Amino acid sequence: MNLEAVYHRTKFNWSYAYDDRTLHIRIRTKKDDIKQIDLHCGDKYGWDRTNTVVPMTLWVSDALFDYWQATVQPKFRRLVYYFALNDGDRTVYMQEKGFFDDAPVIFHEGLFDFPFLNPADVHTPPAWVKKAVFYQIFPERFANGDPTNDPEGTEQWGGKPGLNNFFGGDLQGIIDHLEHLTSLGINAIYLNPVFEGTTNHKYDTKDYFKVDPHFGTNDKLKELVKACHERGIRVLLDAVFNHSGHTFEPFVDVMEKGASSAYADWFYVREWPLTVKDGVPTYDTFGFEPIMPKLNTANTEVKEYLLKVAKYWIEEVGVDGWRLDVANEVDHAFWREFRKTVKGVNPDAYILGEIMHEAVPWLLGDQFDAVMNYPFTKACLDFFAHDRIGANQLANRLAGQLTSYPSQVNEVAFNLLGSHDTARLLTLCEGRTERLKLATLFQFTFPGAPCIYYGDEIGMDGGHDPDCRKCMEWDPQKQNGDLLQFFKQTISLRHQYPALQDGALTFLQDQANDQNLIYERRDAQDRFVILINKSESSSVFRATIANEAWTDIVSGTPVTAEQGQLNFELPAFGYAILHARIGGK
Repeated sequence: MNLEAVYHRTKFNWSYAYDDRTLHIRIRTKKDDIKQIDLHCGDKYGWDRTNTVVPMTLWVSDALFDYWQATVQPKFRRLVYYFALNDGDRTVYMQEKGFFDDAPVIFHEGLFDFPFLNPADVHTPPAWVKKAVFYQIFPERFANGDPTNDPEGTEQWGGKPGLNNFFGGDLQGIIDHLEHLTSLGINAIYLNPVFEGTTNHKYDTKDYFKVDPHFGTNDKLKELVKACHERGIRVLLDAVFNHSGHTFEPFVDVMEKGASSAYADWFYVREWPLTVKDGVPTYDTFGFEPIMPKLNTANTEVKEYLLKVAKYWIEEVGVDGWRLDVANEVDHAFWREFRKTVKGVNPDAYILGEIMHEAVPWLLGDQFDAVMNYPFTKACLDFFAHDRIGANQLANRLAGQLTSYPSQVNEVAFNLLGSHDTARLLTLCEGRTERLKLATLFQFTFPGAPCIYYGDEIGMDGGHDPDCRKCMEWDPQKQNGDLLQFFKQTISLRHQYPALQDGALTFLQDQANDQNLIYERRDAQDRFVILINKSESSSVFRATIANEAWTDIVSGTPVTAEQGQLNFELPAFGYAILHARIGGK
């Protein structure tokens, strides 16, 4: 028994409240080392009358470890517990202070302790996000609905995108094409910044209370949100609170008056005057961009200003949440106040942080609901687009990712395959739609909320910025109709079955074939086994699955698993979605 590999601690993602009555307890062991784990648990003030033994389930595995989980509903909201680990030969008891050969006999000390399940501490992301299918829109490039607000020098729609050119996309253009989103099955959109700025991407905010005139007006944004809500579409805005733009009035004042400016402490100035030396500004910025000075969110006035912004657009316009740009570079104290402000106005608002690394400190229920799931993005691209890893490595990486966060966070993770910051998915797949389809199928059948980058559904391509920000193609003759139909069918399938939204996930990998990806999603009503052959030749899938009446949704044909043993062949880059009602009902 490899005890050095065993890990557990209370709170965070290892011992947490899933809801106001339920605790999830997790423990890590060396892969294939432990045969059984029992969770011994009870109330610390009444162990004799409350203690019980809960067999733990082997939840997921990665390349090195097994992760076990148990679900407990303590009657009095308190729980102390220890683990009994058995490798087939001996049993070892793990308590808070280490490993012991004998079970404890004193139960009011030495055990792991979840002191009290306080409902106020439970992380409760908005339930609607589990059912959401997001669509990201880069407003300047989606549609030009009102030529009268075009910026000077606007180029003809569909031209070559550059870092600094404009094509006239606006809010009216989005309103004009809401039917496209509805027919696709979209029920949530994420808009890149819409507030006044000098660039085409608007991440250099001039006025946080004003829609950019080239996009429309505040009333036009209100009209868009109202039209979306009438169609059952939620709207997420981009909050650029890490930094402002160089035309932001407080920064202009600091540039003019220097250290004597009333706004001098609104920014992080290392050296006066504000200038750029050898390509590096003398003040902190986003990256080293002189036009994006970093805001001092610890400053009381800055904090009050930005919190008014966060509140204003939810109260006055009715937006459904915020995506937080460069969220990991803003102090935690600010985000805690931000959450209180936003949730105080709309408890159902979605707070999404842009963080590209492990993000548990932001996901404890006091700051963000979820983060953009870039580890998911990277793993999927490595497998489906780049052939850098096999199916087993993909399963290992994503299993490890799931263990990083509480289940309610995984259920509302923002799962993307591309964005305004990346090359287009089709380009990364070297123009092969069959690869894009497999990646998309996986995205829509994996835990979390999937997001489509505008135009991916019709086969738009493009390299890195600015090429990934091409004008949306609205000519049906230039759209990939087959791909569009695939997206519609896949989205419809996800909407139809809750098991594909927040059902349990199990990888059923065949270690003998590293191009075969096979996994199950299930809830109390439905089971799905998804088979993906990401190879240039046909392949046979073998796995042990439930003894149910299976049907391949793709072909509509029944599938037989003799005594629970699946033997199923797929062509090159083929896929199957096997479905069964629990108990055949």
